[in-house]
Amino acid sequence: MTKRLALAALALFAAPVAAQDADTDALPAPATELVVLETTAGDITVELETELAPVTAANFLRYVDEDRFDGIVFYRAMSLDYGEPPNGLIQAGTQNDPDRILPGIAHEPTSETGLSHTDGALSMARLDPGTATGDFSIMIKDQTGLDAMPDSDDPNERAGYAVFGYVVDGMDVVHAIHAMPTDPDKGEGWMKGQMLAEPVVIVDARRVEQPTD
Repeated sequence: MTKRLALAALALFAAPVAAQDADTDALPAPATELVVLETTAGDITVELETELAPVTAANFLRYVDEDRFDGIVFYRAMSLDYGEPPNGLIQAGTQNDPDRILPGIAHEPTSETGLSHTDGALSMARLDPGTATGDFSIMIKDQTGLDAMPDSDDPNERAGYAVFGYVVDGMDVVHAIHAMPTDPDKGEGWMKGQMLAEPVVIVDARRVEQPTD
């Protein structure tokens, strides 16, 4: 929501002064869709940027509409070893379940969408760019180091991760999940110790109507 307002403000500053004076209210906000993730820890409402990140948002909505997220879990809670806690992210998804997973999607870098890994941002998990499927993370505090860095020599940093929406209600639930105990023996490689001891189930993921003014 704040992100869309900021983008609209930038567009207004770039417009001719006469056009601003004529009608500053004529610029529509980018199109979005609301989705509720009903979890065993509480509800999280997310606003998907269907106009600014159309490929990634449409992929997420397909998982929602086909009930592929119903019964999956938040399985990871990562905390940073710097900065003021709580910080880091939580992660959920299909975890390559063959009965749920869909083909990978084209990568939408933040350098093209204008979105960013700020507090509450939704971001697709992936290996190489173009491999994102049905796993996603929610940022806790700003994690803008995950944004695309077009000038980087590292191809992974250059691509960054794809933001496609923001939590608009239920960050208290996100924080509660993040604070849950992790199992020091679960997980592989650098993710060891970041797996929740008791994953949180997404009971139902569904679209909801945008509130009217």
